[in-house]
Amino acid sequence: MSEEQNQNSGRCPVMHGGLTESGKSNMAWWPENLNLDILHQHDSKTNPMGVDFDYRNEVKKLDYEALENDMRQLMTDSQEWWPADWGHYGGLMIRMAWHAAGTYRLADGRGGGGTGNQRFAPLNSWPDNGNLDKARRLLWPLKKKYGNKISWADLFILAGNIAYETMGLKTFGFSYGRADIWHPEKDIYWGAEKEWLAPSDNRYDNVAKPDTMENPLAAVQMGLIYVNPEGVNGQPDPLKTAEQVRETFGRMAMNDEETAALTAGGHTVGKTHGNGSAEALGPEPEAADVHEQGFGWHNPHMQGKAANAVTSGLEGAWTANPTQFDMGYFEMLFGYEWELKKSPAGAWQWEPIDIKEEHKPVDASDPSIRHNPIMTDADMAMKMDPAYRAICEKFMADPAYFRDCFARAWFKLTHRDMGPKSRYIGPAVPDEDLIWQDPIPQGETNYIEEVVKEKIADAGLTLQELVCTAWDSARTYRGSDMRGGANGARIRLAPQKDWEGNEPARLAKVLAVYEKIADETGASIADVIVLGGNLGIEQAVKAAGYEVHVPFAKGRGDASDDMTDSESFDSLEPLADGFRNWQKQHYAVKPEEMLLDRAQLMGLTAPEMTVLLGGMRVLGTNYGDTKHGVFTDREGALTNDFFVNLTDMANTWKPVGRNLYEINDRKTGATKWTATRVDLVFGSNSILRAYAEVYAQDDNAEKFVNDFVRVWTKVMNADRFDLR
Repeated sequence: MSEEQNQNSGRCPVMHGGLTESGKSNMAWWPENLNLDILHQHDSKTNPMGVDFDYRNEVKKLDYEALENDMRQLMTDSQEWWPADWGHYGGLMIRMAWHAAGTYRLADGRGGGGTGNQRFAPLNSWPDNGNLDKARRLLWPLKKKYGNKISWADLFILAGNIAYETMGLKTFGFSYGRADIWHPEKDIYWGAEKEWLAPSDNRYDNVAKPDTMENPLAAVQMGLIYVNPEGVNGQPDPLKTAEQVRETFGRMAMNDEETAALTAGGHTVGKTHGNGSAEALGPEPEAADVHEQGFGWHNPHMQGKAANAVTSGLEGAWTANPTQFDMGYFEMLFGYEWELKKSPAGAWQWEPIDIKEEHKPVDASDPSIRHNPIMTDADMAMKMDPAYRAICEKFMADPAYFRDCFARAWFKLTHRDMGPKSRYIGPAVPDEDLIWQDPIPQGETNYIEEVVKEKIADAGLTLQELVCTAWDSARTYRGSDMRGGANGARIRLAPQKDWEGNEPARLAKVLAVYEKIADETGASIADVIVLGGNLGIEQAVKAAGYEVHVPFAKGRGDASDDMTDSESFDSLEPLADGFRNWQKQHYAVKPEEMLLDRAQLMGLTAPEMTVLLGGMRVLGTNYGDTKHGVFTDREGALTNDFFVNLTDMANTWKPVGRNLYEINDRKTGATKWTATRVDLVFGSNSILRAYAEVYAQDDNAEKFVNDFVRVWTKVMNADRFDLR
C-alpha cells in the first residue's frame, strides 16, 4: 500500500458536522442573524406519527381504568435495577410529575408538563432532574402496552396523581389530552448562564431583591425547577429563601397559600437523596456514553440499595411515614427545633434537635435502621416567615382544609398549561369551574351574521378601527398555555381595556358601538369584534380588486369580571407588537426578535408571519396611525405593495434614528417611506426575503390575498378549541 493510500484509508468516512453540532452552523458564523427555527421546531419532519394522527382523539379510546390500575401496581413493584424507597415509587413519581409541570412560568406561558418535554435536553439532564430518567424508564412498560392511546406527557402527570392516591390523598381530578412533542424545544429561554447552578446573582439586578429577577425566568438558578434547597446561592437563611420562594412561585402562578400547601404536601412524602459523594456519579443523560442507553448519573456505589442514591445531595425524609400523606410534615417542622448540619454528600440541611427515636423515619432500604428527618431551607421558610407560618398554622388547625388546598394546588400545578376546561378529557375531570382556567360561557349562535355585519358597516367606524380592535383582541393568544385570544372578549375588561398597546381611547369608542350591536342582534360582543375585523378585511380585499369571504364561526362567549383573574392577565400584556409596528419602549432585545417571539406564541410559521405583517402594513393598522412600513399609496387596500416596494431596487435604505430608517428614491434621493427594523428585516434576512419575494411577484398578488385571509382566520380562531 502506498503512503498516500495509507493516509486516505484513515480518513473519517463522514462529513464532520453532518451528524452532530461539531460543524459550524449558520448561527455560529453569524450570531446576530434572526433565528427562525423556533417557528418550525415541531413540524412534520420530527413527528413519527404522521399528519393524520390526532392524539386527543386517540386518548379518548383509552381504557382509563385499566391503565390506572396498572399504574397503581407499578408503584410498589420495586425493580432490582432501580429499587424503590421503602418499596414505593410514589416519591420518585411525584417528583417527576412535579418537575415536568413546575417549569411553567406565567410571564410567557412556556414550560409546564403539557408536551412531554422532560424526555429531551436540556430538561432531561438538568441537575434538579437527577435520576428522573429512572422514573421515566419505569413507565416504559405502560407506554409500550397502551401505545398511541397514551402520551408520555399524560403518563408523567398521571404517575404523580396515582402516586398521591396510593399514599392516601384524595386528588382533585385529572385530565388527559397532553400531546407529545418529538424534538427539544428551542423557544424556551431558560437563562443566559453557561454552566449548571451558576450563582443566582446572574439572574437578578440585586439578588437581595427577588422581584428584580430577569423576566421571563422563574427558577433562581440554571438547572433548578424552583429555589436552591440549601438556601440563596447555597447559603442557608430561611427568611431570605422565603422571599425567593414567594417570587418564584408567584411567577409560576401560585399565591402564598398555594405555595405553602405545595411545599408541605410535596414534602409530606418521599425523601431527598445524598447518601454519598456526587463526585462519584457519571455524566448526565445527554453526556453519557451509548452503553448507558439514555441513563445518566451512574452511581457505582448503589449496590442495589435505594438508600445509597445520590441526587440533590441532601439526605433524608421529612416525616416519619414518608409513604403516607398525613400531617407528619407539620408535626415534625413545628414539633422540634432545628439546626444546620451537612449531609453525607456535603450539602446543607436542617436536622431536629433531641428528636425521639420513634419519630425518626426508617432507612429507605433497611427498616431496622432509623435516621434523622431533614428540612430544606425552603421548609424552614414555612416556619420562620410570618405569612407562611400563619398559613401553616391554619393548615394544622384544619387538616381537611389543608388536604383540599393541597389537592387543588396540585391540580393547578399539573393542569395550568392545558388551557380552558373545554380541552379536558377523561372520567376524572372536575365539575367545578376554576378562575385560573379562564372560564368563558357558551356563546349564542342563534343570530344572523349578515345582519350584524350590516349594522357594523353602518356604524361609521373606519377600516383601521375594525381591524385593529379584532387584532388586539385575538393577538393575546398564547399557544404555550392556551390562554388569551378573542373568545371571551376580555379586551373590554380590566386589565386589557387599559393596556397601552390597545389604544384605550380608540378601543372604548369601538366597544361602545359593538355593545349596542350585540344587544340588538343577540350576538356576543366577542363575535361582533371578530365580525368587525372580518368586515374590514373584506372591504380591503374589495378595494384591491378581489372578492373573498372571510370565514367566520359563531359561538364565542363574553366573560365577566368575576370570571377573570385580572392579576394573572397582566402577564399577557404585549410589550411590543411588530404586526402593528409598536413597542412600549426600547429594549435590549431587537424589535425583530420580539416579533418572532409573539409570532411563535401565536402559533404562526415564518411564511404566515410574513404575509400577515405585510397585509397589516398596507391596511394602515399601525399603532397610533404611524406610517412606518406602510409602503403603499393605496392604504386600506389589501395589496402586495409592502413586498413589491420593499424589494424594489429603485430604492435605497438608510438609518436616520434609533430603530428608524428612510427609504429613498435611488435617482432623486427623495424620501418615499419610513420604516423600522421589523419592516426591513423582511428584506435583509435571507429566509424572510425569500418569502417576501414570493409575495412581491406579479403573478402572486391574488395568492397574497388568499394567504392573508387564511392566516387572519387562523389568528381569529386560535382559541376556538371547539372547532378543532
